[in-house]
Amino acid sequence: MNWSLILAIIFAFDILFAIAVVFVERKNPTAALAWLMVLFFLPAIGFFLYLIFGQNFTRQKMFTVKEKEDLALREIFETQNRKLADTSARFSNPAAELYRDTIIALLRNNSAFLAENNYVEVYTDGKEKFDALFEAIRAARHHVHLEYFIVNNDALGRSVVHALAEKAKEGVEVRLLFDAMGTRAGKGSKEAFHELTDAGGRIGVFFPSLYRVNYRNHRKIAVIDGTIGFIGGFNIGDEYLGTGPLGYWRDTAVRIVGDAVKMLQLRFLLDWNYVTEEYLGYEQAYFPPSGTSPGTTPVQIVSCGPDTRWSPIKEGYVKLIYAARSSVYIQSPYFIPDDSVTDALRLAALSGVDVRVMIPCKPDHPFVYWASLSFVADLLDAGVRAYTYDNGFIHAKTIVVDGTAGSVGSANWDVRSFRLNFEANAFFYDPAVGADLKRRFVEDLAVCTEITQESYAKRPRLVRVKESISRLFSPLG
Repeated sequence: MNWSLILAIIFAFDILFAIAVVFVERKNPTAALAWLMVLFFLPAIGFFLYLIFGQNFTRQKMFTVKEKEDLALREIFETQNRKLADTSARFSNPAAELYRDTIIALLRNNSAFLAENNYVEVYTDGKEKFDALFEAIRAARHHVHLEYFIVNNDALGRSVVHALAEKAKEGVEVRLLFDAMGTRAGKGSKEAFHELTDAGGRIGVFFPSLYRVNYRNHRKIAVIDGTIGFIGGFNIGDEYLGTGPLGYWRDTAVRIVGDAVKMLQLRFLLDWNYVTEEYLGYEQAYFPPSGTSPGTTPVQIVSCGPDTRWSPIKEGYVKLIYAARSSVYIQSPYFIPDDSVTDALRLAALSGVDVRVMIPCKPDHPFVYWASLSFVADLLDAGVRAYTYDNGFIHAKTIVVDGTAGSVGSANWDVRSFRLNFEANAFFYDPAVGADLKRRFVEDLAVCTEITQESYAKRPRLVRVKESISRLFSPLG
């Protein structure tokens, strides 16, 4: 085998990839420099990394049609929500007035329409969340729509598929959308869904190109009869009940009843139409008329992905941080912020805001874990307090500001969620929900270890090496 020829070919491709990074893809400068370093200093490794993680120049071709379809269907709601851009309008919940700038920014940035009449229930334990989901599925009368990154072929996954199949046998419309890579990695396969499809249910497989790590559908959404919705960080699998190798699973999801469910339904239909080309439209059965107001929590459903021009969820996070007056509490399994997020957190802490970040004490993805630890440490000298969650694994993706406003969803605090994956979060503006999330954060502190400047400085040399290497690769994407 002529290794010299093979290496020459690889190096030639690396040069072509480098040209694409600089002149075609228009990557973030930090990410572009990281790619150039890997391609030229580690040519063989860089070649394969770029094939798997890079090639963002294909994004425009892949998702242009999806973006146009999303905008077209969203026009249905435009007239109902145009008034929110009028700064003279008043919100029914006074707390929303404090975050008017954030609400309007997300509306203009993402067509994230505000629904003000919602009841929101928070779940941080997998058993409670899935009990509520099963209860909603059993009560379904017209349709059940589920969209998850992972649907494992294990006890919980099979229980969900069985519950869906039972509803399909009753004549209920059942649609299950999952990501090809996430579900394959979670030991799932199309064969695992035969019970559902044989009963008349339908499945959709998002982006079946398994060789690409980027552009995965990371959303976790459930909509039942257009009246009950779920969104958060839980996938479908036994580990989310705390029975996996990482131990107890601490996550966060919310159950929503109210008009925000229509926005969750819209998000599901846009993704379903893109994958299956079924093109379900604005039918009353999917968007039933609003009844008596179930609650008073204002909610925006915000989406981001390679089909969005900017990074709406990240920018929503940043707007909330800048709006903080007393506290910012963040939980995320992966914490690799860009400069805009880092600056916002640092300035908030320097201004006297109580800024706290909670990450896991153990990795499910080692490179990301070590990079997260280094980025958290960067904020300590500004007064940010950081903690590792020691009671199992924390997978929650949340922010709560001043115990009043915040976000719960699928988006981690890293480049993959901000730019490369399809994500969805619920942003809320309500002291009742905010106080609940803040209380749960404070309770979690009892099973955390604080990362101080002193303890961080004493970390072993091997940890320092792992952090440095992981941090070097963190901008790639």
